[in-house]
Amino acid sequence: MYETFYGLKSRPFQLTPDPHYYYESLTHRKALSYLGYGLAQGEGFIVITGDVGAGKTTLVSHLMATIDRQRLTAANIVTTKLDSKDIVRVAANHFDIDTEGMNQAQLLNAFEEFLHNEARAGRRCLLIVDESQNLPTGALEELRMLSNFQLGGQALLQIFLLGQPEFRDMLQQSDRLEQLRQRVIAHHHLDPMEAHEVEPYITHRLSKSGWSGSPKITSDIFALLYDETKGVPRKINTLMSRVMLMGAVEHADLIDQALVRRVLADLNGEEVDIADPENAIDTNAFDTASVEDISDDAISGKSPLWKKPERKEPAHVPDAKASEELIDQTAAVSQNASQPDGEPVAAAIAEPDDKIMAQLDSINSKLASLESRMGDHEQNVHRVLTMLVDWVENDIRSKESYVNAGRAA
Repeated sequence: MYETFYGLKSRPFQLTPDPHYYYESLTHRKALSYLGYGLAQGEGFIVITGDVGAGKTTLVSHLMATIDRQRLTAANIVTTKLDSKDIVRVAANHFDIDTEGMNQAQLLNAFEEFLHNEARAGRRCLLIVDESQNLPTGALEELRMLSNFQLGGQALLQIFLLGQPEFRDMLQQSDRLEQLRQRVIAHHHLDPMEAHEVEPYITHRLSKSGWSGSPKITSDIFALLYDETKGVPRKINTLMSRVMLMGAVEHADLIDQALVRRVLADLNGEEVDIADPENAIDTNAFDTASVEDISDDAISGKSPLWKKPERKEPAHVPDAKASEELIDQTAAVSQNASQPDGEPVAAAIAEPDDKIMAQLDSINSKLASLESRMGDHEQNVHRVLTMLVDWVENDIRSKESYVNAGRAA
């Protein structure tokens, strides 16, 4: 949604790893150097560890986008607690080896034959195992056995292991993994980005998506983003996605610290202080988490385009009816009440009581503010509906064009 409003070609802060958006921070540059060194060696294990969201997968995706596929055959698997029997079969399947009906011995023979054929064709083989912390010791030992395959004194398979910090601890401390440790030729732990790298990281991703300066971004937000995310790329992407979304919803052409703080307050379940009520829109009026999927449900008629917000009166502003009753009561008191000597109050005083008049002025002011906010709210809801309807119509036209193109083909 926000990429359409700001005229971007794609979402710069999506969570899916994309080598197109790869940014080489200092720690990523070091890791890439280790990976390049390992590829040049052509043997053994290379281990890359890092916290969740540190950019391990993006790093390897970037590396794979630069390799020569004519000289290197690579397979990438993501593990989910595979045991020693399953790990070899899954690795073989990712190399397009037909393992149907094979027992373990036949599977190993087929794997070795594949590696030999690739070597004779002048290609080396690389296996990338992501989320390696999920692998039991037995499965890691099976991977070590695969790395033993050789031809003419040259290793036929090289393995990259990517994992979270607990994998590094397991690798260093387990007595059963001593032989695998001896095969590790390079190891790097990805640290979060440093504070001064947050700004170039964000501007880099925006530029890759076609950003031309809209929205403008003030320099004071980057220190705040670093404090909230501690420099973890995925956390930065998540927060910036919410910031850009709120900016689009509010029609903001400036991303500043006030906007970021409102997003943080919203994420923390705190009351959001809207600095500009004229452009403010209740972001709870529609489901922002599923806005990308809204078109399919809307087209099929399964769900409405938006959820009608509950109308809430500000706690400090009385409703109009109560205010009118208070005014009437005040007038009645001023006309009918009597002093101790029986004279009407209105006759006993030359001018109205200053305190009562101040209260009436305050009530009138608050009523005017309430009416203004109600009018602004209706305009903002209309603006949101217009944006969503335009977005859905554009999506429908895109799908129709795609279907028509398919029919024509």
